[in-house]
Order: sequence, then structure tokens, then C-alpha cells
Amino acid sequence: MIQLIAEADRPVFERELAEMFRERKRVFVDRLRWEVPVVDGEFEIDQFDTEAAVYLLALDRDGTQLGSVRLLPSTRPTLLSAVFPHLCERGVPQGEDIWEITRICTAAGVENPLLVRQRLMIGMIEFALLNGIRRYTLVAHLPYLSRLLAIGWDCEPLGLPQAHQDLMVGALAVNITPETLTLLRQRAGQQGPVLRWEVRDAA
Repeated sequence: MIQLIAEADRPVFERELAEMFRERKRVFVDRLRWEVPVVDGEFEIDQFDTEAAVYLLALDRDGTQLGSVRLLPSTRPTLLSAVFPHLCERGVPQGEDIWEITRICTAAGVENPLLVRQRLMIGMIEFALLNGIRRYTLVAHLPYLSRLLAIGWDCEPLGLPQAHQDLMVGALAVNITPETLTLLRQRAGQQGPVLRWEVRDAA
């Protein structure tokens, strides 16, 4: 299951969001050594974790968190527009129908991390199609960028990769169509939707 958490949903998902921020710290700070903010020594939270951010959480049947991703509307500041605009040769894509994918994270010790990432991607495409999103943009390190290009979906580099903190990073745009969803579901062996957006009772 992929749980959608928007601003209005956050009060009833405080525990899950806290675990997401903890896991992001374990992955991006402890393991990958990214120079990003850490709050209270355990939560990786940056300037883009605002009320505009939408989170997708991959959960197993007992609610254990397997992975997560953050989606940002391009009409507000994003990682690409605020930190990496130089990666876009023709300017940063922006508009009501363009969102950014950031902080794709798979929890440590997950038995099948590829399947978790595949379902997160399916959830992102389902969210896009439900909300009139035509394109996603993202910034990624070069090895991961190559894997994204190899998925087979309709994507294009926004410019040449460039050095950042001793790594090469690049930006991509992904065009969203119903065919994109069909392709990703087939590759993951997934039948039907994965996205869950109903909110639990806050009581």
C-alpha cells in the first residue's frame, strides 16, 4: 500500500511522518553523507518540507514503513528551482501541472527494495493522473539517473550533469500519461491501484 499524506492529513499521521524523517536521516545523512539539515539529531527535515509538500509512504500490511517519497509543486520553491537551476539548460520547468520528485527513500533492511521503489513510482504516477500533473522533474546522482533513464518511461535530461559535493548530479523531466502507469504496473507485476488517500479517524 502507498499512503498519500497531504497537509490536511498530517495530524493523524504524525507517527508515520516522524519515522519517515528518521529514516531519511539514516539514509541520506548517516549512509550517503549528504550535507543536509538534521533536526534534534534524528530527523532529516529541510526547507522544502513545508505545508505544500505531499508525501507517499510505502507501508506493509502491519503498517511498517518500507519507503517514502516527497512531491513538491513547482509553483513553490523546489530543490531544482532553488538549489540546482543551473542543471536546466533551458530554464527550470514550472507550472500548475509540473511537480518535483524528491527524497526517494527505501528503509534499511527491506527484503525487496526494488519492489518498494516500483510501487512508490506507481503511486507517484497515480497521484499525477488524479491531479492533472503532466510532468515530474527530479535531481539525481549520476548512477541513479542512469537507472531512471533505463526504466523505459518518457523522460528527458534537462541539461548535462554537473559536479556537486564531489558527485555528478543531473536533472530529468518525466512526462506523465496513462501509458506510463500501464508500463510501470506491468514491470512491477501490479494489478490495480496502489495509492490510498483516505484519512483515518483522528480520534
